[in-house]
Amino acid sequence: MLNDLDERIVHALAEDARRSYADIGSLVGLSAPAVKRRVDRLRAVGAITGFTVRVDPAALGWQTEGFIEIYCSRNTLPSAIERGLKRYPEIASASTVTGDADAIVQVFASDMRHFERVLERIAGEPFVERTKSVLVLSPLLRRYSSGPPA
Repeated sequence: MLNDLDERIVHALAEDARRSYADIGSLVGLSAPAVKRRVDRLRAVGAITGFTVRVDPAALGWQTEGFIEIYCSRNTLPSAIERGLKRYPEIASASTVTGDADAIVQVFASDMRHFERVLERIAGEPFVERTKSVLVLSPLLRRYSSGPPA
């Protein structure tokens, strides 16, 4: 369980993982060594699992974004869905969901034809009965930090 200070440190890192311990310390009222000790502890207990870079998909040529709802055959386990979807580099995220669909995936593709090919391949997976897709026209808000706002 994270306390308020830990959460503020995590949010600062989520905004910019390259932020210095001194900078984070000035935000949360700790010295740089105290922030480092807390970050090391958060990593040791698994609260922080790693550091990464966020890339604009369009900069990599992925101009088309969409979401695909997946409706699976009866008794399909989430692990089977995960195994089936792991080999698609176009899938940015995949989750099981409540409602009519069994899972939803976020897909980035180079263009409409590429998105269509990915959709066809996913629809052809043995566990998939049908799909429903929507395309993103304009992303309005993207938040990359986890947890409640600091």
